[in-house]
Amino acid sequence: MVEFDSNAHQKKTGQFPGRRKLLVGMMFAGMLVLVARAVDLQVLNKGFLQYQGDLRHVDEVIVPAYRGRILDRDGEPLAISTPVQSIWVNPQQFASDDGRQLQQLASLLNMPEKKLRRRVGSIGGRRFVYLKRRVSPAVAARVKAMQFPGLYFQREFKRFYPAGEVTGHLLGFTNIDDVGQEGLELAYEENLKGIPGSKRVIRDGKRRIIADVENIKQPVAGRDLRLSIDQRLQYLAYRELKAAFIEHRAHAAEAIVLDARTGEILAAVNQPSFNPNTRKNLRGNRYRNRVVTDVFEPGSTIKPFVVACALDNGAVSPDVEIETHGWMRVGRNVVRDVHNYGTLDLTHVLKKSSNVAASKIALRMTPKSFWSCYDRLGFGQSAGVGFPGEASGNLLDYRQWHRFEQATLSFGYGLSSSLLQLARAYTALADDGVLHSVSLLKRGEDPDARQVMSGNTAVRVRTMLEEVLTRGGTAYRARVDGYRVAGKTGTVKKASAGGYSRDKYLAVFVGLAPASAPRLVVAVLVDEPGNGDYYGGLVAGPVFARIMAGALRVLKITPDQEQTMPMLLVKRDD
Repeated sequence: MVEFDSNAHQKKTGQFPGRRKLLVGMMFAGMLVLVARAVDLQVLNKGFLQYQGDLRHVDEVIVPAYRGRILDRDGEPLAISTPVQSIWVNPQQFASDDGRQLQQLASLLNMPEKKLRRRVGSIGGRRFVYLKRRVSPAVAARVKAMQFPGLYFQREFKRFYPAGEVTGHLLGFTNIDDVGQEGLELAYEENLKGIPGSKRVIRDGKRRIIADVENIKQPVAGRDLRLSIDQRLQYLAYRELKAAFIEHRAHAAEAIVLDARTGEILAAVNQPSFNPNTRKNLRGNRYRNRVVTDVFEPGSTIKPFVVACALDNGAVSPDVEIETHGWMRVGRNVVRDVHNYGTLDLTHVLKKSSNVAASKIALRMTPKSFWSCYDRLGFGQSAGVGFPGEASGNLLDYRQWHRFEQATLSFGYGLSSSLLQLARAYTALADDGVLHSVSLLKRGEDPDARQVMSGNTAVRVRTMLEEVLTRGGTAYRARVDGYRVAGKTGTVKKASAGGYSRDKYLAVFVGLAPASAPRLVVAVLVDEPGNGDYYGGLVAGPVFARIMAGALRVLKITPDQEQTMPMLLVKRDD
């Protein structure tokens, strides 16, 4: 029988009274720490919790700025920005096992389903992937209605060009981020681009914006750009040039219309063209504004300036007569005409476009005075219009000339010019010896106009050039019914490896009207016409006539001639 010792039990259970007190004390101390921390966070330093909450729910986002518009001279829009939505995905949050929904989403975004699945897949831990940039608000609304988790929307702007390919070479285009890449969009990027703003927003647990908190900085819209271009003349020139480009199966073509009194560019067009609104699968050479960036040897279109220089320098008299004989020897080289024109006065030198006569006139001047004349007219130097890639052309220093080089310069070989530079030089003939600077921006007058030849000389040469468009001249097809027109043809052999091509030509015509008081200068170039005709008067002349006739009517310029001779075929000289 076992007896229970109550005294021993009491002694055993009472051996560690301090342990219980220690445990209770520690628990009480812990409670005090928690209470103190709670008071600290919620009363004394409650801003910390608010800050941490803001980090998770308040965000700062960029507010895109509106890009400035590009307008024609009358305020008609040529380039505008429209609001669009860009759709992006966080692959870590995106989830959908519904194949039909994914197929529908791919169809809305106009992208292959496989490509969509790749982008929404959680590859490499990415948390930001664009699904589609710059979609229309209507498409974005339909996508948003599908309520995919992890799918987000970002407001942006998309550039739109109402005239499409009619103004494509001039305006250029912007990239996916609305930054200018070509043309005037690039040249005036600093003016057109705006300054983005920012705002605070509240996001929910899925990072979706659910409310705006405050505007931090208002976006500043870009400045509008008012061009000198007249959209009506731009379309007219584009239509006529494209028709000629197709008709003659040409390699390329270009045309420009200048205001003869202010130097403003009223139209500038090129072929082949491109549409800046849809640029898929286009080669870079189609973006080039050939009127401004490409150079060529101007050929016989330079001859009026040879005559003007010689008259101004006193190298020839107005009534001089020049023997041509069809050819002349200059050193070891020979200069030839298409026909033997016999003896020519200055008017018929231009009317028949005699290389021999032009050479004899040029060789009567000193190399320095001849070079100075071309230099004053702007050849060999940039026209300063500010267009990206603008060409300066080439004019060799007179100290490097030989006599044959001086002769060839008189009929447009040995120097190079853009069509813009050539048209600009003709403003000196149009405005009584005043050469105008050129501008793509609207202006009331030309602040940089300068006298480069006497007014009497300019008027005299302009009168001579009217004969080029009469029967027996090289540009009878360039006439404009009801108006006196002055101009000059050029048929230029294209340079090739080792010399000049035998079957590739440039057909050029530059003219001004009304000749009694010129208001417009129009220059046309057709590169490598391929349907048989290649003379400037037969290929470029008719294009000039249609552009000039339409422009004079659009601008309501009063006719200065009552009768025009009936259309006849002309002899192919130049």
